[in-house]
Amino acid sequence: MSDLSSLHDVLPGGFPGEQPGRRRRAGRQQRKRRKQRRRRTTTVVLVSLLIAGAGVYGAYLAIAPIVERLTAPKDYAGPGTGKVEVVIPDGASGRTIAQALADAGVTKTPAAFIDVIAEDERSTSIQPGTYAMKKQMSAAGALDILVDPENQIVRRVTIPEGTRLADALSVIAKKLDLKEPDLRKAAKSGDIGLPKAAKGNLEGFLYPATYDFGPDVTAESALRDMVKRGQQTYDELGIPDKELRRVVIEASLLEAEAGTEKYMGKVARVIENRIKSNTALQFDSTVSYATGKFNVTTSDADRSNPSPYNTYYHKGLPAGPISNPGEAALKAALNPTPGKWMYFVTTNPSTGETKFANDFAQHQVYVKEFQAWLRENPGN
Repeated sequence: MSDLSSLHDVLPGGFPGEQPGRRRRAGRQQRKRRKQRRRRTTTVVLVSLLIAGAGVYGAYLAIAPIVERLTAPKDYAGPGTGKVEVVIPDGASGRTIAQALADAGVTKTPAAFIDVIAEDERSTSIQPGTYAMKKQMSAAGALDILVDPENQIVRRVTIPEGTRLADALSVIAKKLDLKEPDLRKAAKSGDIGLPKAAKGNLEGFLYPATYDFGPDVTAESALRDMVKRGQQTYDELGIPDKELRRVVIEASLLEAEAGTEKYMGKVARVIENRIKSNTALQFDSTVSYATGKFNVTTSDADRSNPSPYNTYYHKGLPAGPISNPGEAALKAALNPTPGKWMYFVTTNPSTGETKFANDFAQHQVYVKEFQAWLRENPGN
């Protein structure tokens, strides 16, 4: 028996004298330690992978916008949608225009428009102003709009030659959607660039022409532009500052009395000759201005009005312009046609036919012709 017991003690898996239960416990502990080592290794690997993945994702988030910008198209396609107004300032460069379009959401990038205008010579014809455009347009489509003046948002007003200030302000208010009280206030504000010759009165110095304004026009800016246009004309004609008031006053008389441009030079000479001879001008147009009327003829009561504008009552030129004269009248006032005429009569107001006389007797002949026209045209 003792031999069998000794044999059992040396079987594989044990050591001499070791108990079987103790060996089993030692095996389980070894296996547990091996599993723990495997779990730790797996955890370390997973954590490392997570850290590496997070770094890659973070890098992706950082560079994705850059990649997108580099690879995305810089221009929109199509005609665009909606409405937007874009202001092109005076003297704007191509880059300035490109930036304005991009800022307004018309084009996708300034570069898109710059690329287009670099290859299209029409871009040199873009005029300053406010344009009706769409958002998200192609740069080429935006250029097509800007080179067509018809796409400008403008408010146009035309002041005819010889228009009185009060009537001109009414036209301006209507055409530019402004208020007449604001225009009258601006006319007297002293902030519209009136020359000294105007003596603070806009009458005569609101230059008659056609003007285009943007939607942001104000009473002050409209009148300032019209006065500025007049000053440019005075400079171009070479009117000396000391002569400006006289020239404008005489030109305003020519607008009212000459009827048509072809007679302006002769009427200007009559004015000069009568003033030099200390003879009253006796112009019905000045009486009508003084009384606020527009009659071809005047009454004895009208002519007795002591207004400083009444050239029957006072000798010399009226106190100021009686209308706003244009370039032709200004030229005639500067350079009257040579002659000795002292009188003139518009014998046919329908056609504007005017006859000139050196003496009173001939003048009376023409007066009778005018009176005959009045009888043939009652109500005029």
